Amino acid sequence: MAESNGSGPGTTGEAARKAAQEAAYLTGFGNEHSSEAVPGALPTGRNSPQRAPLGLYAEQLSGTAFTEPRAQNRRSWLYRIRPSAAHPAFTRTGGAGLASPPFGDAVLDPNRLRWDPLPDPAPGTDFLSGLWTLGGNGDPSTRSGMAIHLYAADAPMERRVFGDADGELLVVPERGGLLLRTEFGLLHAAPGHVALIPRGVRFRVEPLPGAEGEAVRGYVCENFGRPFQLPELGPIGANGLANPRDFAAPTAAYEDVEGAYEVVQKYCGELWRAEWDHSPLDVVAWHGTHLPYVYDLRRFNVIGSVSYDHPDPSLFTVLTSPSDTPGLAGVDFVVFAPRWLVGEDTFRPPYFHRNVMSEYMGLVEGAYDAKAEGFVPGGGSLHTMMSAHGPDRETYLRASTAELVPQKLDDQLAFMFETRWPVAVTGQAHRAGHRQGGYDRVWKGFERGFRG
Repeated sequence: MAESNGSGPGTTGEAARKAAQEAAYLTGFGNEHSSEAVPGALPTGRNSPQRAPLGLYAEQLSGTAFTEPRAQNRRSWLYRIRPSAAHPAFTRTGGAGLASPPFGDAVLDPNRLRWDPLPDPAPGTDFLSGLWTLGGNGDPSTRSGMAIHLYAADAPMERRVFGDADGELLVVPERGGLLLRTEFGLLHAAPGHVALIPRGVRFRVEPLPGAEGEAVRGYVCENFGRPFQLPELGPIGANGLANPRDFAAPTAAYEDVEGAYEVVQKYCGELWRAEWDHSPLDVVAWHGTHLPYVYDLRRFNVIGSVSYDHPDPSLFTVLTSPSDTPGLAGVDFVVFAPRWLVGEDTFRPPYFHRNVMSEYMGLVEGAYDAKAEGFVPGGGSLHTMMSAHGPDRETYLRASTAELVPQKLDDQLAFMFETRWPVAVTGQAHRAGHRQGGYDRVWKGFERGFRG
């Protein structure tokens, strides 16, 4: 078995941690990047020469249609040891807790729902086996909608590689870090970061547990629609929110490893597998725009009110997947990052609200300022369209009587997947033992205060 420039199966946890610390990056969202792990591996002046350098094979990976506008077009050229086409047939395989809409046992529930963190997995569970679907909408076969997954894992993907033909994956670690070995190179995503794996890009995951050695845990948004992009800034101007230069793409790193590999592909909601005789992560050089990224959410440049009123949560959008209706997203990724609150004569936590959009909220660390209890890191809440929600009674009483001095929220990192359609909840999520009963009780006890 030959191996070079990257680790193959059997990587120890310490080796994975060292690889994560030494990973090198290229910066800039949506840029035309290029990288080569071996000098001379990238051809010059053309994409597909008669014979690619160093005996490699040229292959284009298209994340959008050829004829989409240049600003939206996503494609990369890969120069690999063997062409991806050299593999046997795929056969359908089971997905355990992973599912795609439309769900056979879907529950379209108008009630407000909340869950505790996903229970720890059985020993030996890797990232792919540890994916658990909470809900979603649309249909991956029509490239519309999204799905919400959680993951819990304690083992690396040994000789196992995954690719999602249905959509891109936005991974939000909450407990423990991840080393993601992709066709393009290595990404390290720790809690407080997000990793974006584009449609079709193959990767495997090695968990990086914390000091206690607990299973890693987090959230995943699977976006079936148009690729995530940075939101337009409009009157904000040229700067603010997520800055493009803070997104980090990997540098080329390849595996030249022979032997049996299980390659799993998600296609139209089903998992299919094939056994290859080599690692598919054998890209020696690449250039293009269809790339994985990692982003540190603490670098988000929060724009907020400096006079009065809490801004609409859309002002905290990190990434958006546009729909065919201007301003209406298929899915937005929103972060509630550390920030100052200075509004005068203002109820500073998020206000009471009913929304045409559906909102799934998760918590990475700290305590969310609209909920006094019950919403913990690793947990999540779902407020589907026109579901009334807002601060609980304790939060309301405290915030409506507080002295309004400048306040720094520096111990909170929450996020939201917001989508244009109702979120159908899977049967497993609706029946789950970690789903909280009596969530509605947090809004009980509001007294009549009207003095008309």
